[in-house]
Amino acid sequence: MTKASVVRWEESRAATGARPGAEWSPAVLCPSGPVSYPDASGYYPRAGAATPLPSLAAPGTVQDPFPLYRTLRSAHPLHLDEPFGAWLLSRYADVRAALADPRLVAPPPGRTFAHLEADTHAAQRALLAPALQGRALATLKASVERTAYVLARRLAGRHEADLVEEFCHWLPAVAAVRALGLPYQGTAHVAALCREGLTHLGGAPAALDAFLRPQIARRRAHPTDDLLGALCAARDGGRPLSDDTVCGLAATLLGAGGDATDRALAALLANLLDHPEQLALVRARPELAGAAWAESLRRDPAAHVVLRRALVPVPVSGGTIPAGATVACLVGAAGRDASRFPDPDRYDLFREAPGQLAHGTGRHRCPGVQLARLTAEAGLRALLTALPSMTWAPGFRPAYEGLLTRSPTALHVRLR
Repeated sequence: MTKASVVRWEESRAATGARPGAEWSPAVLCPSGPVSYPDASGYYPRAGAATPLPSLAAPGTVQDPFPLYRTLRSAHPLHLDEPFGAWLLSRYADVRAALADPRLVAPPPGRTFAHLEADTHAAQRALLAPALQGRALATLKASVERTAYVLARRLAGRHEADLVEEFCHWLPAVAAVRALGLPYQGTAHVAALCREGLTHLGGAPAALDAFLRPQIARRRAHPTDDLLGALCAARDGGRPLSDDTVCGLAATLLGAGGDATDRALAALLANLLDHPEQLALVRARPELAGAAWAESLRRDPAAHVVLRRALVPVPVSGGTIPAGATVACLVGAAGRDASRFPDPDRYDLFREAPGQLAHGTGRHRCPGVQLARLTAEAGLRALLTALPSMTWAPGFRPAYEGLLTRSPTALHVRLR
């Protein structure tokens, strides 16, 4: 892709108010050759095409991707989106199958779970299991619940607050920091790194590497019983994991338990505040928190687009993905597929089998699922206990932002 093409993409993104370069690089994703660009309606011209073709790269998609998702599901189940630079899958069955297909792998660069080969992936996933079960899990749960109540009680005497800035940004970061045994003083730094784009599919950025490596060195010299200590002490084939591997695994948990949970928790709160009768049910019956979380992940996942690369040709409904192609699994579209979910745009915490794809599936299922659920449920219970009169601030409506990842930018609420 030429420099001029990149500039045109950034200009179209800037017109929507998005930060240049904030989400992905078209130089990595776009195929070689001439690239056409979509108009504001979400479609782009293509030589020989009878009608314009839909594109994720259209400026309006960042504000509202759902009309485009409906078009893709109904008319373009497999679609080469030239401006975005990927083949798009949008139907629930196709996205679910693609996320579990070993022929579709996470695109480089990266060194987290999503980038590991099957045997290595399974072995290293097993290293995390002891820290997320039994006594270790009970200790972590108690810590997260205490933190949630402290954060919620700090808001209790206020008239209004922004739950994104004052709750969602902090609780998941604290949970992930506590799970790894990192210094509590580093929570603000880790939270900032998460908000700058650390996810469960990306590698550890240089700033996180610089933060983690001294902690790893200390645990190599003086073993600890926290999760980072367990990773440092672990053996793979009789050899200790490299510092690069430990950093990558820690980044996976921080991304899944930090940024992704931050966004998903914000969406959960927005969905319940938009449906006060369901919010009242969860307040009266706290055991419904898990159902509320699962339904929110279906309707408004944090990761709307998950990228994969095809190792070989892969048949799907609508055609075959060619070998070497970048594939965009549209999780945000799959969760609202009417062929799978009746009345899919409706938020309903009593929905049967919400068909969870938000954390991946198969061998790529995110290892932070349990930590994310624990954090979200503890956060919701703490807010409902400390803030029993919580409602939207007068005149406020949440605005969602993002293309690959998407969540409310603010949650202004009245507390009493």
